[in-house]
Amino acid sequence: MLKRLPKDGMPCGREDTDLWAGIMKPPIVLAAFGTTTAARQSYAVLDEHIRAAFPGHEVHWAFSSRMVRDFSQQRHGRKGKGPGEVLEELQARGFEWAVVQSLHLLAGHEFYRLVEEVQAGSIRTAMGLPLFWAPEDYGAFLEALAPKLDAVGRDEAIILVGHGTDHPSWATYLALQYLLSGRFGPQVHLGVLEGRPSRQEVLAAVVISGVRRVRLLPLMLVAGRHVQEDLAGPEDSWQTALEEAGLTVTLDATGLLHYPGVIKIFRDHIVDALDVIPGRDQGG
Repeated sequence: MLKRLPKDGMPCGREDTDLWAGIMKPPIVLAAFGTTTAARQSYAVLDEHIRAAFPGHEVHWAFSSRMVRDFSQQRHGRKGKGPGEVLEELQARGFEWAVVQSLHLLAGHEFYRLVEEVQAGSIRTAMGLPLFWAPEDYGAFLEALAPKLDAVGRDEAIILVGHGTDHPSWATYLALQYLLSGRFGPQVHLGVLEGRPSRQEVLAAVVISGVRRVRLLPLMLVAGRHVQEDLAGPEDSWQTALEEAGLTVTLDATGLLHYPGVIKIFRDHIVDALDVIPGRDQGG
């Protein structure tokens, strides 16, 4: 179920209660694309928070990227599991329901492929939605990054760089840019690696503004290969393009999963998913 259902009067972000006391609480599957870099440590940060917020619920990880799953086998001796595989194992153990929390920024191709894979299984599932879904998600995101974005200097610009998509959900980036400008001013920009707002468009806007310093921030959950190569790489990266335009550039390579406010958004989405599971007094 993708629709966010009405609340029951309890505040969003509340910790899990004992509604499933004495029965098998629905497990939580955190479903990510994955990464083959050291940035995977960001997942450990989220894992710790989710386990603490939902005591008694098993927490499992699933990775949609076959390359990431194979890398885990080669490097660590244990093969990563896809979402469908994890859900099959949970059903075999007797669980009737599971929450699958999407670890995607927006509802693009990867998210809907995840939905299709989850719905193809036999176990009943409640889907936790991507980071940017409802208006309150955007507001919470702005507050999560406020400590860094409020600190922009007079002669400085901040550029958040996301991956981008050719899915119709690409408009999510435009909506976020509009809200960022309204909250933090015109010195905060947003661009993407693929699609629009493009690097050329953002670079032109920054140069016209007359600032001399730029801070790059990844609009990505983990600061993996895209940050290492596309944002800060030695050739044809955002940093090299900005420096060639005469700007002084610094990179803040902090993935979004290191912001407590971003983790809270995902935690709230898990709460919403748990809320749609019926028959709590009957187990599963």
